[in-house]
Amino acid sequence: MHRLRSAHRALDRTLRRIGVDTYLLLLLGTVLLATVLPARGVAASAVTGGVHLAVGLLFFLYGARLSPQEAVAGARHWRLHLLILGCTFVLFPLLGEATRLLPDAVLPPELFTGVLFLTLLPSTVQSSIAFTSIARGNVAAAICAATFSSLLGIVLTPLLAAWLLSGGSGVAVDGGQVLDVVLQLLVPFAAGQLLRRRVGPWIGRHRLVTQVVDRGSILLIVYSAFGEGVREGIWGRVTVGQLLALVAISSVLLGTVLGFTHVVSGRLGFSRPDRITIQFCGSKKSLANGLPLAAILFPAGAVGLAVLPLMLFHQIQLMVCTVLAQHWARQSPDEASTARLPG
Repeated sequence: MHRLRSAHRALDRTLRRIGVDTYLLLLLGTVLLATVLPARGVAASAVTGGVHLAVGLLFFLYGARLSPQEAVAGARHWRLHLLILGCTFVLFPLLGEATRLLPDAVLPPELFTGVLFLTLLPSTVQSSIAFTSIARGNVAAAICAATFSSLLGIVLTPLLAAWLLSGGSGVAVDGGQVLDVVLQLLVPFAAGQLLRRRVGPWIGRHRLVTQVVDRGSILLIVYSAFGEGVREGIWGRVTVGQLLALVAISSVLLGTVLGFTHVVSGRLGFSRPDRITIQFCGSKKSLANGLPLAAILFPAGAVGLAVLPLMLFHQIQLMVCTVLAQHWARQSPDEASTARLPG
């Protein structure tokens, strides 16, 4: 057993060194499983019910884990947060809308919907903070910024989706679906906040359990989404050329925002640690938030195609930001890091 764990850790370190996230490999394996062996009939209904329960539990844990003090720390840095939120919820959607100009042969309506959906999502939490720390940025501000983005995304992403995705995209997002988001995401999150004093200490003592719920729920959502997509013939609707186009579009989106945050944060006179925080928190999109939201906002048969651009973008951002964080760290190896956790 010890040798097995050592081998697993060595493999994990090797994969991370070359910019490959092991959890993403699990996600891709889940996609493969759903492609080869999708749930059908009663099993499919059970998986769908499991998804609803898992999503509610996931956001309950988010609420129970978040300390109000963490949200308050760094909140005074309003210029930094405003720029990050502007990139996340204004610049990204504008770039997503620009892809509407691409011909249907390159980006058909179903895939355009997925591209636009990913641009509406909040920033990541864990990876934004991790990359900021590696690059010697302002981690306290990153925690606050990523948390604000994640919380705002629970409400703002469905509202933006209702505005931008309804109509010509082929996917209807109405008030009932926004209500579903409130009931399945916001209510459990609020319950977690209310019960935080009782549940929080238990969560702190059982981190492995919360990690299993966190990651396991996402894997279940991916299996359900792509399984439904297979039953609807998803792979027959996406060509190799379209997959390559999605990779190119994701790369352009990420590169544009990374360049924008780098230039604008410098022109506005932010310090080096703050520029790092702005670049990493303002350029990412959350797979953890996007998959549950997609499972609620889109019809079952459309979820698979809707999350495909997000999964590709997620891997690209991990690889690019790994290299970028190491570049920032090498740029001033002797500089004292201001990247500290609050307290």
